[in-house]
Amino acid sequence: MSQESDLSRIGISLPKNLLDKFDEILEYRGYSSRSEGIRDAIRNYITYYRWMSDVTGERQGVITMVYDHEHRGLLQTLTEIQHEHTDIIQSSLHSHVSHDKCLEIILVRGDAGDIKKIAESLMAQKGVESVKLTTIAIED
Repeated sequence: MSQESDLSRIGISLPKNLLDKFDEILEYRGYSSRSEGIRDAIRNYITYYRWMSDVTGERQGVITMVYDHEHRGLLQTLTEIQHEHTDIIQSSLHSHVSHDKCLEIILVRGDAGDIKKIAESLMAQKGVESVKLTTIAIED
């Protein structure tokens, strides 16, 4: 789109529970339509992606991840990703939120580009509901 006023129609498939939660938030926040809520969510995603892209240098931070531990093969994949980056991952904390859902907090330290690759690799896995990366610059 050359301008935000040029509209394109898209179709997406979502699990009912995700759409129901989204609709609840839209109503609570007073959105006039799903489309406006989706546009806002996409704008926030783009802003976050740009912010992550601008992070450079030596960083310390945390990767916070929520995932479905019942998703087939996911635990093995997440473990393999973390084991490939033992030079950056300092520690992790795993918590069982519910029968199906787990929260993992991963402490990282290293080059920002390498840290972002880990976060994006975790984010790309099916069964991972959310990944949030927060870092700070390492000062001498």
